[in-house]
Amino acid sequence: MMTTQNEKAERFRALHAREGAFILPNPWDRGSTRLLEQAGFEALATTSAGCAFSLGLRDNQVGRERMMEHVRELASATSLPISVDLENGYGDDPGIVAETLRMTAEAGAVGGSIEDASGNPQHPLYDLDHATARIRAAVEAARGLSFPFTLTARAENFLVGKPDLDDTIARLRAYQDAGADVLYAPGLRTLEQIEAVLRAVDRPINVLAGAAFDRDTLARMGVRRISVGGALTRVAYGALLRAAAEMREHGGFTFFNDAVSHGELQERFA
Repeated sequence: MMTTQNEKAERFRALHAREGAFILPNPWDRGSTRLLEQAGFEALATTSAGCAFSLGLRDNQVGRERMMEHVRELASATSLPISVDLENGYGDDPGIVAETLRMTAEAGAVGGSIEDASGNPQHPLYDLDHATARIRAAVEAARGLSFPFTLTARAENFLVGKPDLDDTIARLRAYQDAGADVLYAPGLRTLEQIEAVLRAVDRPINVLAGAAFDRDTLARMGVRRISVGGALTRVAYGALLRAAAEMREHGGFTFFNDAVSHGELQERFA
C-alpha cells in the first residue's frame, strides 16, 4: 500500500519526539536512496553537496529548479520520509524562502532546512533580524500546508569561519522563537559546545556527525537527530579516486576486492 505524504510527515515528526537519537543519512541519488532504505534507516535527508558533486558541480551551484527535480527523484525512490537541504532557500528575500518551502513540499518532501549563510564572502551571515524574518516566513509557509512539515533552522557560524558559540546560540534561540521545529548548528567541534546548545534551547537538535562523536554519546546528552551531510558521497567518490589512482599510477586492480558484487546490486535494485 502506498504511503501518503501525510503519513510520512507524521512518521518524521514522531522520530523527533521519541527517546534517543536517530541517524538521518544523506543519499545523493536514487540508487543510494534505495540502498539506505534497505539498510533499515527510518528517514533520509538530501545533501546539497552530494547533489552538486553528482552533477559535476561545486556545492551551492545547483539552482532551485534543478534541486526540486532532485527532490522529486529521491522522494519517488523511497517510502521513507525525506527532508531537504534547502541551503539559504535560494534567495535573500523571506518571500522567496516561503516559496521554496512550498515547492519542496510539492516535490514530495516532508521536511527541510533553511540556513542563515548569505553566500556573500564580505558578509557571510545574514543579520539576525533578517535571518529570523526568513525563518518566520518559512514557518508560515509550512503551517499553511496540509501536513506537518518539519522545518529545521540552521545557524552557519562554524561553517563560514565565524565560530562564535554565543552568537550561534543567540541565533538558534531567535529561530526557535520564530517557530522552527528543529535547530541545527553544523560544525560544532566539541561535546561541550553541543551541550551548551542543548542547555540553551528547547527544540530537538540535529548534530552533524564526526569521527569524534557516536550516536549513543550524543543520545545520552539529549541530541535527537544526527546527519552526515555530504560524507557518504565523499566516501563513495573517495573509493573511486583511489581506484583511479591505482589504475593510472600502478596499473593495478586490487580495488576489486572492496567492490560490492554485480549480482548483489542486481538483486537490491530488482
